[in-house]
Amino acid sequence: MKRSRFTEEQIIAMLKEQEAGMTTADVCRKHGVSSATFYKFKARYGGLEVSDARRLKALVDENGKLKRLLAEAMLDNAILKDVAGKKMVAPGVRREAVAHVVATHGVSQRRACQVLAVDRSSVRYRSLRPDDVEARAAMKAVAGERRRFGYRRIHIMLARQGIVMNLKKLRRLYREERLQVRRRGGRKRALGTRRPMLVPDAVNRRWSLDFVSDAFTDGRRFRVLAVVDDFSRECLALVADTSLSGHRVARELDAVIARRGRPQMIVSDNGTELTSMAILTWCQRTNVAWHYIAPGKPMQNAFVESFIGRFRDELLNEALFSSLQDAREQIRAWRDDYNHHRPHSGLGNIPPAEFAEKNRLEMRAA
Repeated sequence: MKRSRFTEEQIIAMLKEQEAGMTTADVCRKHGVSSATFYKFKARYGGLEVSDARRLKALVDENGKLKRLLAEAMLDNAILKDVAGKKMVAPGVRREAVAHVVATHGVSQRRACQVLAVDRSSVRYRSLRPDDVEARAAMKAVAGERRRFGYRRIHIMLARQGIVMNLKKLRRLYREERLQVRRRGGRKRALGTRRPMLVPDAVNRRWSLDFVSDAFTDGRRFRVLAVVDDFSRECLALVADTSLSGHRVARELDAVIARRGRPQMIVSDNGTELTSMAILTWCQRTNVAWHYIAPGKPMQNAFVESFIGRFRDELLNEALFSSLQDAREQIRAWRDDYNHHRPHSGLGNIPPAEFAEKNRLEMRAA
């Protein structure tokens, strides 16, 4: 509204002159206003004293101020409702929220930052970090190929490709690309005290074996015999079939011994195949000590249990098997990758085959 060049006192004095007997035309000519303006002043201030006019002006100003405050409060409430479902923790999310409020509600950046309680310096900041496009692409390629690898093993795999970076930076990129491995369920924890497993000091000192089962796409079940060297963590055999008897286990152990030599001890649970007469006869024939763990204590066979956990997590839970031949081919490929390429955290992040060869060289040098 255009502000009048007359104050309330001047307008009321003008009206008093007209009430005192001066004609309206003379009053308008004296003060340089039109008759329409004079009657407008009379409609608004007629019959008022100066104090009443001041009080009216104060009420009008206060009413306008209250209306502005109410409008601003309603706008603030609408802005907060608009972003109520967003978690504004990271600086990038805060910048996006401020930009959305500015574009949607037509407020200034300062006003948006004030309503959202965001520091303007963080909103106006522009990152100087490089995009790391090549590192991100290589990391996503490794994660796509090995979907159950976390950022530590991905860090090792990238280092093998010549991409060297700080582990903290890789973890940041790993989280930004949303490559976190989702855990499957929980695990039961053993109660009470546990005696630590004694680790052998050379290969072929102790082997561990156990069975793991899975199903084909048509619902039929099959089993896999896993044999692991407790020192080098090498997977010596992964035998897949619809059934595995004690005689079959003995034949597979003979085949492994023919390749890499006879072990001093084998550790297993008390399954019927492993306590059969075929296995007892095999132990007498080969002179290999066979140790059975306590019933219901799989932690006493921790090496093969840990291996089976990785085997199930990285292959059995990730792949579909249409037939026994398909399962054998995929298991054979995974076993080769596990022994020769996959970094093992318990061996200083080197593959089991490389660790075993390194140990053999040290033994020869000694």
